[in-house]
Amino acid sequence: MYKGASMANTSVLVMVVIALLGTLAPLTEARAFFVFGDSLVDSGNNNYLVTSARADSPPYGIDYPTHRATGRFSNGLNIPDIISQKIKSEPTLPYLSPQLSGKKLLVGANFASAGIGILNDTGVQFLNIIRIYTQLEYFQQYQRRLGAIVGAQKAKAIVHKALVLITLGGNDFVNNYYLVPNSARSRQFALPDYVRYLISEYQKILMRLHGLGARRVLVTGTGPMGCVPAELAMRSRNGECAAELQRAAGLFNPQLLQMIKGLNKKLHADVFIAANTKEMHMNFITDPQAFGFTTSKVACCGQGPYNGLGLCTMLSNLCSNRGQYAFWDPFHPSEKANKLIVDQIMTGSTKYMNPMNLSTLLALD
Repeated sequence: MYKGASMANTSVLVMVVIALLGTLAPLTEARAFFVFGDSLVDSGNNNYLVTSARADSPPYGIDYPTHRATGRFSNGLNIPDIISQKIKSEPTLPYLSPQLSGKKLLVGANFASAGIGILNDTGVQFLNIIRIYTQLEYFQQYQRRLGAIVGAQKAKAIVHKALVLITLGGNDFVNNYYLVPNSARSRQFALPDYVRYLISEYQKILMRLHGLGARRVLVTGTGPMGCVPAELAMRSRNGECAAELQRAAGLFNPQLLQMIKGLNKKLHADVFIAANTKEMHMNFITDPQAFGFTTSKVACCGQGPYNGLGLCTMLSNLCSNRGQYAFWDPFHPSEKANKLIVDQIMTGSTKYMNPMNLSTLLALD
């Protein structure tokens, strides 16, 4: 009797320990994910700001699991959401969300804000947005909050192990240098000089991110800015990509890659991973049918030529078959296009990911 009861108690104890380990494992072993940048990766921070750069009204979010606008500039999931799925984590919450507290902090945080750029004067027309150095200040604040829960050393380890995504640069062209004819920056710099200036400023940002503990950082280049519906509507006669913006992307992205290689060499580690999102986009822009799209020129939601003018609102033209459109609105890819981009981030060759893709990086860790 005593022996049987003892064995039963031991079995119950083992089951309780296993159950506890099961509940604790995701908190201690899951990789945190941090996101910095602009509207391509903003998951809703701008909902909490007085700004015109918002996506918190329908039809944004029409294909999101809740079918509600969340602040993501997408019909559904954005790139950070899909990366979270790939690394088997829950989506990161916007840093300004009141829900980001307690155990949710262990998942990571999204600091991105639509409209921002590398430069502080980019996106001034959007008024109150979270500029990149403020995003980095919030990252410091986040680490203090995390440390209050798990201790400073554990917080530091979580940040070191974390995956980081940063997406900057596009707005420095479309919402600054090329925003209006004879813009202040275009009068100050010829395009090649402006690109060199952007790269030098971006290097400071990446080194600051490293100084704050980031050790695994995905850095995306600019997409094919001249091919988005907004630029086709304003600058294209026959549907061809706008040459000047394509030239800008063609200058920026190779220099970004060289800068990243230089930083990794200086740090004696592959801290920064370059994602050539321009090439990823060009695959389905040049041959949309091969990827199941009917068009890569017309936005699903918008108005005017190519649905490329103005904002996506309830009054806009809205396609019913969103999976057939490479672009959701005048500037942003559809959820289906975002999934294609993340597929290349995960498994792409060095044509797209340098020095390695995300699957290789995760396997190394």
